[in-house]
Amino acid sequence: MFGPELLAFVLTSVVIIVVPGPGVLFVIGRALALGTRAALLSVLGGAVGVGLQIISVALGVGVVIAQSELLFTVLKIAGALVLVWLGIQSIRHRNEFGESELDPVTPRTRTIVRESVIVGLTNPKTIVFFVAALPQAVVPDAGDPALQMIALGGIFLVMGIASDSMYGVAAGTAREWFASNRRRIATLRAIGGGALVLLGIGMAFAARS
Repeated sequence: MFGPELLAFVLTSVVIIVVPGPGVLFVIGRALALGTRAALLSVLGGAVGVGLQIISVALGVGVVIAQSELLFTVLKIAGALVLVWLGIQSIRHRNEFGESELDPVTPRTRTIVRESVIVGLTNPKTIVFFVAALPQAVVPDAGDPALQMIALGGIFLVMGIASDSMYGVAAGTAREWFASNRRRIATLRAIGGGALVLLGIGMAFAARS
């Protein structure tokens, strides 16, 4: 397992993770709408969803989804609808604040994580990547292929969490810099919500590749 196959998988994963894609844009949108804490919770929730994808690919379910146009489309539309709904909610509630005048009301931890798990689980692009990349990184003589793919997926998750967290902290810090004014923070929440809506629309019309 510790050979050229692993190196190729890691290098490919770095490119997939670092270049801003749906996962990164989702975290940034959540950071702008809800702040750093919500962004980091979204990273963890998304990682759980992607982890379930990895397990499904290792067990063969992911291959069926990737090869079925109907299942792929259903998954894609479901994820897109969740993103659009989250974006609309952020825009609708942009002017809601807590006890402190400048303390925006945010969803409960469980709600943020649950929503993020759904987004991570319904991201069709990562399923396609795992279906294409994980089997090629398996070394035939290195043990159970399914366990190898889960281990490789774990490496992907660790790198993804680290990278997405940095994006989330950066966006959340920028948001906090504007947080001294209710109007500005409400505007940022609307911008974050708009970014999620656009991401959802983009996902809905994305072609399988």
